[in-house]
Amino acid sequence: MSIKKIQALYGLKWNPFTQDIPPEAIFKTARFNQFCYRVETLTMDGGFALITGESGLGKSANLRALYDHLSKIPEITVGDIIRPQSGLVDFYREMGALFGIELRTSNRWGGYNNLRQKWRHHMSTTLLKPVLLIDEAQEMPHTVLSELRLLSMEKFDSSSLLTVVLTGDTRLTNAFKHENLIPLGNRIKTRLVMEPWLKPQLLELLKDGLTLAGNSNLLTQGLMDTLVEHAAGSPRVLMNLAAECLAIAIHKEARHLDEGLFFELFPPPSAGGRRKSPSALLLK
Repeated sequence: MSIKKIQALYGLKWNPFTQDIPPEAIFKTARFNQFCYRVETLTMDGGFALITGESGLGKSANLRALYDHLSKIPEITVGDIIRPQSGLVDFYREMGALFGIELRTSNRWGGYNNLRQKWRHHMSTTLLKPVLLIDEAQEMPHTVLSELRLLSMEKFDSSSLLTVVLTGDTRLTNAFKHENLIPLGNRIKTRLVMEPWLKPQLLELLKDGLTLAGNSNLLTQGLMDTLVEHAAGSPRVLMNLAAECLAIAIHKEARHLDEGLFFELFPPPSAGGRRKSPSALLLK
């Protein structure tokens, strides 16, 4: 889908229905803004924070918005783990790359100590703890999660050298019930629990995204209501449905997007027939 064609047809600065919208265009709820403030405050003491919820509810988008917010604060160093499924050896390699330390896998104690020294130096100069963001944290081996907890502990667990934000689905919260991860689970200081979105929230999400992208009138009210009705409380499904409508509108060079496009893509069942809902199809 050409951005030039989107701009020419609809005057959009970007496609509002894709995941790679600019960070400043990510929709931020009041609950997220509160969580963001709590994490910013947490950098003074260090410790663990958690974003959790079912797939498709906006966890990764919130983590991206949090990264953007924290990165704008000069005193805060922010890193993100890009391979959460790594074992201990690759975990230390990635941590070394993130914090500018050459770590040798043959000397794990040296890597452990060098990272902690790096964080202590950062704390002494900024009075803030470095931040580590981890998406898809449910994929992390239990041994790595435990190592991360021990790596960040200081002075008999009376203080922390690092601020860690874990993001994952319910598999992560279930993992905290495992005997090896109970000590980590009960150290979570602040949480953002993502729940299915209500219809007014989804409608606000759509309107806000269209306005920021440059064309608040792109979708008719009828189409927005139809999309929200079929999104099953999921922002991801909502945007996927809207993206499908936009794609067919571009193909037809339609000037406006209305509910007729939606029912062209997902026609209602014939009499006596049964059809899976669009949300069920997109969630498969």
